Amino acid sequence: MSANKESLKGYHVIFLVQSIMFGTGVLSLPERLSSLGYSQALMPILFGVIASISLWPMIWICSKYHAKNLFEINEEILGKSLGKCINAFIVIQLILLATAKVSNYVQLIQSTALQEQTTSIPLILVLLLVLYIVNGGIKNVARFCIMAFFITIPMVYFLKWSINKGDISHVFPLFNHSWNDFFVAFDQGFNTVFGYEVILIFFPYIINKQKAFKHGLIGIWISVSLFFLTTLVSVMYFSEWQLSNVQYSVLHLFKAGGFSFVERIDIFGITLWVFLVLSSVSGYIWASMKGVNSIITKRKSSHVYIIATTIFVILTLPLSHENLERAFIVSYRIGYGLLLWPIILIALHFIKKSRWNHE
Repeated sequence: MSANKESLKGYHVIFLVQSIMFGTGVLSLPERLSSLGYSQALMPILFGVIASISLWPMIWICSKYHAKNLFEINEEILGKSLGKCINAFIVIQLILLATAKVSNYVQLIQSTALQEQTTSIPLILVLLLVLYIVNGGIKNVARFCIMAFFITIPMVYFLKWSINKGDISHVFPLFNHSWNDFFVAFDQGFNTVFGYEVILIFFPYIINKQKAFKHGLIGIWISVSLFFLTTLVSVMYFSEWQLSNVQYSVLHLFKAGGFSFVERIDIFGITLWVFLVLSSVSGYIWASMKGVNSIITKRKSSHVYIIATTIFVILTLPLSHENLERAFIVSYRIGYGLLLWPIILIALHFIKKSRWNHE
């Protein structure tokens, strides 16, 4: 990759990491962590610590192949045949993660605003907007992420009514849960912080690569801080039963108060949330497009349309919501492998380097 393609400044990296992470996961995070009851408030901090630790090997391996993305590094270390096989697997994973985020948002629209209508039109509109963003390149995705953050961050103000009506005594953890409850909450909740791993693909586009780890950390902790705040307010406002049973409970936090000139403030929140969904899905689809380009020798921008069509087909197949959710859960669990993959690459890098030295 030529130097003139290095177009991402530090603030681009921060908001790419932050926005791709955020998506729709926070809307149901209190429900996912509900096995811990009121003790769930500190879990986002734990997620942030783990994400920060796992970011380091990602940056390290990329810094050793600074002009190559993850797909090119795989081929460099593993050889072309095995590297392309691994790349195909990663592309499928990225597409499934993007599909899960689109599906969550479409289900949210149907359950709250369009209960009597099909979701085909909203799905098409979301995918068309994503295509428009991705076709502008990674810098365009980064710019959209920045815009989405500043458009949606005022929604934090809406939490003030829930804080006023909440019970501060709920915040103090009782630790009255089992280890099994903890692992269930971890398994269901950690996937909400997925997204920062996309830095493995856009790393070559970063101008100041020496500070990529620092900027990535800032992005992670902006999102983690918002996850923590949301979970904390949910614990204060809801009962333990509500934490377990209220779907998209974060939207109900907005409904704790409101403005006289807004009849349904939750619909207003859903409308704004589309910016967060678009920025997150755009990052994943751009990354998966790069993966397809690495597998197919003849690179075409039309690959992004094939990816978007694939997502549309998956979400319009006659599958029940429960079956789709099971598929996404499997995808989330496989996603842990992508977080750990840089560690394996580092080990292989040293083995390969050692062989070269002996020869």
